Amino acid sequence: MTEYLTDYMNTVAERLGSCSDPAELADILAEHKDKIAFMQHERIVHFLVTMLFALVMAIFITSLLTTQNLMILILVTIIIVLLAFYIKHYYFLENTVQKMYRVYDEILAKQRSLQEVHQ
Repeated sequence: MTEYLTDYMNTVAERLGSCSDPAELADILAEHKDKIAFMQHERIVHFLVTMLFALVMAIFITSLLTTQNLMILILVTIIIVLLAFYIKHYYFLENTVQKMYRVYDEILAKQRSLQEVHQ
């Protein structure tokens, strides 16, 4: 997902930079709105999974403190590692979606400027 989103952001930046046709800009805008919707959904899913892992980790840590079982310690360690990766990925998704909002604003600004030129 990280590579896909990075490639898409680079592609839309290139397309936006070279675009001077209002019809093409409208296509870019429509596609970008769809991608924002997809990434918002992806972000929500990853947030929920991250919170689920955090809850499971809290349950296992509580269990570890009450039983002091070595197997639970191993599970807590695995969950902490997985949670770290989920948080890292969620951080990337959150920041990229916010960048997508800024690109959306740039597309709208360029659309307004092209409309002024073509009038």
